Amino acid sequence: MSQDLQKYVVRRIGQLIITYFAFLTLLFVIFRLAPGDPTSMYLLEGMTPEAREELLTKLGLNKPMHEQYIDFMTQTLSLDLGQSYRYGISVSEMVITKFWNTIFLMGPTFLIAYGIGIAAGAFIGWVRGTTKEKVGVVLTLFARSSPEFWIGILVLSLFAFNLNLFPTGGMRSPGFVAESFWDRYLAVDFLRHLALPLLTGVIFYMATPSLLMRSSMIQVLDEDFIEIKKAEGLPEYIIMYKHAARNSILPMTTVVALVVGISLGGSLIIETVFSWPGMGREMVQSVQYNDYAVAQAIFFLMGSVVIMMNFVADLAYVYLDPRVKYE
Repeated sequence: MSQDLQKYVVRRIGQLIITYFAFLTLLFVIFRLAPGDPTSMYLLEGMTPEAREELLTKLGLNKPMHEQYIDFMTQTLSLDLGQSYRYGISVSEMVITKFWNTIFLMGPTFLIAYGIGIAAGAFIGWVRGTTKEKVGVVLTLFARSSPEFWIGILVLSLFAFNLNLFPTGGMRSPGFVAESFWDRYLAVDFLRHLALPLLTGVIFYMATPSLLMRSSMIQVLDEDFIEIKKAEGLPEYIIMYKHAARNSILPMTTVVALVVGISLGGSLIIETVFSWPGMGREMVQSVQYNDYAVAQAIFFLMGSVVIMMNFVADLAYVYLDPRVKYE
């Protein structure tokens, strides 16, 4: 590693720490300024003012704001995410299960969508000016502009209600008991429930890399080295994917890092449509019940992924493209 690169990495780590500190502070403020408190969901059950005050004391929510802030930062940095006010169990224990549920939904969705999207975008850019390009752009824009819930409803209507090929929602059939972690996520029953939300996500998320790859591909095709490769008599598919697409894919590095984090939060709509017990769905329910601990933990996890992936993207971009200066 060169000295300039080492200085750049150190500087970026410092920026990362500042960004993380600002993110945690904003996360604390947002939930403390939100109306209501965790006891509000018990009021209809006849909670007395004394009992409410006792619960607030137990949860540490009657302390001065600066003391709550110090407690929050200390616990979060030590990965002590506290107890769920709603469920009465460890937040870490509950969120990690929801996290894996979301990962096994959005992970394959992301990989398939970006694999297809990048390949399709390279092809659309290669055939620019033709009818194939126009059809490809129209279909891609249609998929990108269609709301996720609308795509999900169409997929449900066709494959679940009309053709009755797949379950309408959930992550497994009632009564299914997994014997192990992998049995839980690789069982045939799980894969059948995964099919429709996976298809919905692939249709929606593949549009962005396709459009970006097309634009990058068009720029690269105007470079002189492409004409040289054509003059050498190389087959078109070799020039398209080995040379043009390879040089066009570099700008996707930053986008991929961003979408990894965004897709975790974006899973909310898909999880709601298909009743998938993941982080996005749990996040909304936690906000509705003023369950600060769970909501903060989910936002903390998703925000951490976005921040870290941006950091990785910056380093990867500088490493992959020597033309980028360490500024």
